Amino acid sequence: MRKFSIVLKYELKEYFSNKAFMALTIVLALLGAALLFLPRFVDMSGFTGVKVVGGEDETEQVSQEHKDDFGYVDLAGVVREDVLQQVFPDGVWHRLESAEDLESAVQGGYKAGFLVTGATQYEYYVFNKAMTDNNMARFNQAMQLFYRMDYCAEKGLDLGELAAAYEVPINVTEQILNKDSSSNYWYCYVLVIIVFMLIVYYGQMIAVSVTNEKSNRAIEVLVTSTTSNSLLFGKVIAGAIGGLFQMGVTLGAILLAYQVNRGQWGGMLDMFLHIPAQVLLAFMFFGIGGYLFYAFLYGAMGALVSKTEDISKSVSGLMVIIMVVYFFSLLQLTNIDGTVIKVLSFLPFSSYSTMFARIAMGTVAPWEIIVSFLILVLSILGTGCLGAKIYRMGTLRYGNPIKLGTALKDLKKSR
Repeated sequence: MRKFSIVLKYELKEYFSNKAFMALTIVLALLGAALLFLPRFVDMSGFTGVKVVGGEDETEQVSQEHKDDFGYVDLAGVVREDVLQQVFPDGVWHRLESAEDLESAVQGGYKAGFLVTGATQYEYYVFNKAMTDNNMARFNQAMQLFYRMDYCAEKGLDLGELAAAYEVPINVTEQILNKDSSSNYWYCYVLVIIVFMLIVYYGQMIAVSVTNEKSNRAIEVLVTSTTSNSLLFGKVIAGAIGGLFQMGVTLGAILLAYQVNRGQWGGMLDMFLHIPAQVLLAFMFFGIGGYLFYAFLYGAMGALVSKTEDISKSVSGLMVIIMVVYFFSLLQLTNIDGTVIKVLSFLPFSSYSTMFARIAMGTVAPWEIIVSFLILVLSILGTGCLGAKIYRMGTLRYGNPIKLGTALKDLKKSR
């Protein structure tokens, strides 16, 4: 234990005395917090819908100042601009005389144009159609209103009475007895990405740290003064602490800055940054557990090579597993109570992301959480012991990278 603590302290000192590491931590935290303070100093009302009044915390809702230009040609004589203005409150309408004028206007900067050729038909003109373009859907509503107004006028009917009967308002009181998956989806999505980045980026750093001592032959001195278990566990846990420190400081600064400026953002980032305490707690336990699990695997992969340039080849198989788990986890967030994600939430390769997602969005029995976490802890210990054996076996082996299958066979023979 004493040798382990010596290695751990030395490795931690290397991380926290590294100016680049600490500078990056501070820059990431300050940059994340500064972005969330922007609405206090810059008018972002066009984006957030909230404007800071007089530099104080008091806020008021404001309408978007910029309005888009739309053009239309009415060959059927059915268009009513007052209706269009109600359906498109963010637009300014211009009546044109021909299809050629409409096409030129759209090419010249109009957001869209409509050539109405009949009571129930029109042509839509747009220069570049965006994925979020909903202009046709809104104009369809307007055309339906035109048709109903003309029909009622022709038949001597009262459109207001018909609309009141046909579009009777329904009052709904929603009672969510457990979890609201739709509102919890996005911060789960973000947290899965954060753990993935943590594993990939800092796992690579751990592998490089392990390989460095073989590449400069410092390992030949170290193995005579300490054990391979102490070396690997010390390096991996120090790397894990360093990574968690950097990510924790950055994420903490972002979450705190958002809570301070939540009113200025009008709550629009709640889906990403207003995370319940129980979800953060589950994320902490399972996220850290999954991070340690993969950190030991990265440490073992680093022990199989003698040169840092060979690391990418050594960890390629592990990266495939991480990527497959990552994409499966994200895809299964839309089916949180499905069989696939339930199975994934018990596997140590994937429980780091799927279990806390189930806690946030689905129904999970307490025994499932306990069993999943115990499996993860035992897997961490097992992976750590296996990694230490591979590390010990590969310490004095130089030259070409050792294949994982070969290393496991050698370990089996040495029993």
